[in-house]
Amino acid sequence: MKNILTEIVAHKHTEVAARKQQRSVEELEQVSWFKRTPLSLAQFLRDPEKTGIIAEFKRRSPSKGIINGNVTVQDVTTAYTRYGASGLSVLTDEKYFGGSSDDLQQARALNNIPILRKDFIVDEYQIVEAKAIGADVILLIAECLSKQEVAQLAAFANNLGLEVLLEVHSGDQLDKVTDHIQMVGVNNRDLTTFKVDFNRSCELASQIPADKCKVAESGISNTDAIVTLKQAGFQGFLIGEHFMKQENPPRAFEHFVTELANKSVQ
Repeated sequence: MKNILTEIVAHKHTEVAARKQQRSVEELEQVSWFKRTPLSLAQFLRDPEKTGIIAEFKRRSPSKGIINGNVTVQDVTTAYTRYGASGLSVLTDEKYFGGSSDDLQQARALNNIPILRKDFIVDEYQIVEAKAIGADVILLIAECLSKQEVAQLAAFANNLGLEVLLEVHSGDQLDKVTDHIQMVGVNNRDLTTFKVDFNRSCELASQIPADKCKVAESGISNTDAIVTLKQAGFQGFLIGEHFMKQENPPRAFEHFVTELANKSVQ
């Protein structure tokens, strides 16, 4: 199968170069949201009163095509917040995931919980942009960045007050974790093939440095999975497709959280 990640990253470099021409860093720094103090997702994930769920707004993906084209950012993200999400994840990649910066700005205007900008970050410009559109956290994907690039981008993000979630898929990628990374996410989906192996998180959990907030990503479709992942030491659970593919994502999220709460009580 063609390596979709390589294709996405190549396109991202071209896209960022074009955006730099449209809007300078100086312009982005003048946006009011650039001056706000970001919220800490790591803190929200460690809060025992919250669910630990980072609930994602995503219209489509390269592997699944359109997941849900009928819902609005407003309806979905406000329901996520209302029913106890610890954070939001908003796709801003347009070509492959049907997202936009506007989606994240809408989510920011409506919600007062941490927001992760979910995109393929390859340049410091995108981090400035993330802060200007109201994000609190950026995603760095170990699979498509060198150790040096991760270190440089993470330090740059921290200097702007943003937290960093480093996404890994294998044990050797944990070598890219630095002091400027607050959260380590294990993606159960292999981004080169898009195949999902739920056990990947549990296998890598013990190898993640103890001072980092552990986040499991992809393939989480029931509350039992969260119970298992919590036992393995995870504090965060990034879930998007499971809710977004339902006809009514807000209701699906509400039911999921209620069921999870009942399990926590038992």
